[in-house]
Amino acid sequence: MKIIYLHQYFNTPEMSGGTRSYEMARRFVQQGHEVHVISSWREPRNDQVWFESNEAGIHVHWLPVEYTNKMSFQNRIKAFLKFAIKSANKAVSIKADIIFATSTPLTIALPAVYAAKIQKIPMVFEVRDLWPELPIAMGALKNPLTRFLARRLELFAYKNAQAINALSPGMKDGVIKTGFLSSNVSVIPNSSDIAMFNVSPDLGEDFRRARTWLGSDPLVLYTGTFGLINNVGYLVDLAIELHKIGSNIKILAIGGGVEFQKVENYAKNSGVLNKNFFMEGYLKKKEVPAALSAATISTALFLDKPEMRSNSANKFFDSMAAGKPIMINYGGWMHDLVQSHDCGLAMWGVSFSEAAKELDNKVYDNEWLKRASKASSLLAEDCFDRDVLAGQLLEVIECAAQGHPDKSEMIAPGIY
Repeated sequence: MKIIYLHQYFNTPEMSGGTRSYEMARRFVQQGHEVHVISSWREPRNDQVWFESNEAGIHVHWLPVEYTNKMSFQNRIKAFLKFAIKSANKAVSIKADIIFATSTPLTIALPAVYAAKIQKIPMVFEVRDLWPELPIAMGALKNPLTRFLARRLELFAYKNAQAINALSPGMKDGVIKTGFLSSNVSVIPNSSDIAMFNVSPDLGEDFRRARTWLGSDPLVLYTGTFGLINNVGYLVDLAIELHKIGSNIKILAIGGGVEFQKVENYAKNSGVLNKNFFMEGYLKKKEVPAALSAATISTALFLDKPEMRSNSANKFFDSMAAGKPIMINYGGWMHDLVQSHDCGLAMWGVSFSEAAKELDNKVYDNEWLKRASKASSLLAEDCFDRDVLAGQLLEVIECAAQGHPDKSEMIAPGIY
């Protein structure tokens, strides 16, 4: 089968950010399929023409379209539309059996639907966020006309998809509320790449030795984007409370984004920067396993908004793959998983002072650390193993290509 895989923000392990599409696509290739990824090259480049690379057998077609999360919302929309228009023609030029398009942004539906109709082939759509609910909640879509158009685009994407994959049960509920058939919706979240994160403890020890401020102290780790929704400032507030109680816990936040300088300034003004709160720039994805190996507890953070509770954060699944207890500060299905499986600390609704006390107690409780680590690993193996989930996604795509998209829910119902 020949698959066109549309993802505007495709990453390889040599890049920073999530590599879900890379990991899924390379597994499709291993099963004998030909995969053509159509994506954007976000770094500055002299020419603005398409170029190709081969990534683990995946044919990747790159279009230079500069993008950072520091861009204004208007400039982001321009980048989305530029890619949508040019990728539509590229997708039409590659004769295939099926289109698989993954958001965000939702504008990826435009080239996906166009190419599917021109080639007369089915399209499977993947929902990574409940868009436009999320940008509306964050205040990015304030104009009533813009909101109307965004909702129409959402319905357009769903109406023209034979099957939809949602990255969480909550996202599936959101899709079904639009009238889309439940039987044609699968739930295949971001997943745990157990092999990738099963690394030698020596890598974690090397990571610690390279940071003289860390020593053998407990480490709370954040790796990811410093965006408006990511609420990394939460860790500064936590560091302030840990300092008050004399805890030896160190917090390390690794990444970048529009809020990086703001978080750094807040930590500096609060007197915790480079004392018990530390910051570093982005890591390549392939370097994240060493950082997690060094961590005592890993974190996934978001602003406490109802629209965020159905998210499917990569870092949550990476933590489980690494067998690390996970601390989260938001509600929703991940909060429920942490509580029901006792694989970390569910801090939703907990004050900073109480969270600091609980964290300080747990990191020195070796029995709890062992139990939570084991529970985290088991959850990854039983429910979120990337090899298993990639197989499910491929089965959904194959069934859609064969005219049986109504098997999607049966393949991956999203019950945990």
